Amino acid sequence: MNKVIESSGISRSFGKTRALDNISFYVDEAEVFGFIGPDGAGKTTLFRIITTLLLPDEGEMKVLGLDSTKEYKELRKHIGYMPGRFSLYQDLSVEENLNFYATVFGTTVRENYDLISDIYSHIEPFGKRLAGQLSGGMKQKLALSCALIHKPALLVLDEPTTGVDAVSRSEFWDMLAKLRKHNITIIVSTPYMDEAMKCDRVALIQNGKILDIDSPGKIRDGFSRKLFSVRSSEKFRLITALREHPGTVTAYPFGDSVHVTLINDKAADSLYDYLIAKGIKDVSVQETEAGIEDRFLELMEKGATA
Repeated sequence: MNKVIESSGISRSFGKTRALDNISFYVDEAEVFGFIGPDGAGKTTLFRIITTLLLPDEGEMKVLGLDSTKEYKELRKHIGYMPGRFSLYQDLSVEENLNFYATVFGTTVRENYDLISDIYSHIEPFGKRLAGQLSGGMKQKLALSCALIHKPALLVLDEPTTGVDAVSRSEFWDMLAKLRKHNITIIVSTPYMDEAMKCDRVALIQNGKILDIDSPGKIRDGFSRKLFSVRSSEKFRLITALREHPGTVTAYPFGDSVHVTLINDKAADSLYDYLIAKGIKDVSVQETEAGIEDRFLELMEKGATA
């Protein structure tokens, strides 16, 4: 299988801040590859290097077989980029934005309409509306249409669903799934773990370093301890008490519960008794399956103590 992206030892600093530190990975053709990490992890810096908008300080990046530094002019013709912030012309209409981007890449909307029809059909009735007057979900669909209008071989999406409603997020990922039939490779960054599970492979990134790369399922299954879900209506007091418990290794809030790991992987009756003695009521403790978030936090803990 062809490698669409080959990154070897990519590093980048801004002053004294090391934004990327020895980043190496590859992306296969027609793969949906996700980067998962918090704000400031280095995702946007890496995407700007991939899309030839930024030069690395060290390392080599090949994209579509081209050197991203030396052959950037040719490479830009084959990449579609949707940055995290809405970057289209807000004082142009939906139609004007799409026609403009098609013209920039030497094509027409009609020539590649079949590629964007599933996406653009949602906003086509609002073609005369200014882009700045669109809702978040509609802006998202317009930006994706503009990124695809020249039929790129690689689509780069930097947190494309941040700030949009759950329905629009789901629709967006349905649209990405349909792009597979066009053999387009997709790399995407997201803070949402449910979206990470829809990728073929994901890279967990923190402080400019990759913690792990694998399929979402295998990363999740790599969690090394037993995990317990602890619930109480007094959640703040519960978290505080759990973190003070001498047998606690980690305690993180997850939804309406707290995910806890314990020394020797045992949730003894003493934990329950301890919480009751702390005056915390209606406590429940039960073993649960780890998610990709739990594995990410575990890898962060290991990195912090290494």
